[in-house]
Amino acid sequence: MMKKFLSVLFVSIAFILTISTFGQASKVEAATDTPVVFVHGLGGSDTNFALIKRYLRTQGWDSDNLYGIDLPSKQGNQELNSAAIRNFVDNVRNETGSDKVNLVGHSMGGANSLYYILHKGGDSKVDKLVTLGGANRLTTSFAPSGIDTTSIYSTNDLIVRPYLSILSGAENIAVYGVSHIGLLNSYQVNQHLRGALGE
Repeated sequence: MMKKFLSVLFVSIAFILTISTFGQASKVEAATDTPVVFVHGLGGSDTNFALIKRYLRTQGWDSDNLYGIDLPSKQGNQELNSAAIRNFVDNVRNETGSDKVNLVGHSMGGANSLYYILHKGGDSKVDKLVTLGGANRLTTSFAPSGIDTTSIYSTNDLIVRPYLSILSGAENIAVYGVSHIGLLNSYQVNQHLRGALGE
């Protein structure tokens, strides 16, 4: 009797774990299907996100769904850069067949991404926006309506002060002991980024 009970209990637990794992795998798979476009800051380039891309690949993202734009204005000109982001996003959508992309912007790349969303038609083409030490308030103080927005910033950032990153209506996540450039190479930032993109 006890043997039969233990056998049924074991099968039930295994079944529950299988369903639970399948549900989590499906969620991650769905999240990783959306192309991610990385937007650099002042004086940067598309190569700034090499370590973050490598991390995301270890977490299930396909390298074919990770894109970096090299902006035309290294000084952060909003008009020029937001137009370039618009064209780049449209090319990524055409190439992948995806309706929307997720944007990840570092520093002024956050402000440029917000400008694209608010003024260049990006509101219908972006699913999630994540900024890393984003100079967000140079564009707006509010998260764009209908877009899942996360602002990850460091209390130790001496280049973009935390108040410039915080957006009303966004999930604002403070990290500690990380420099402005260090946001591009931080395990704790990567974990928050993965969570923001994978939800």
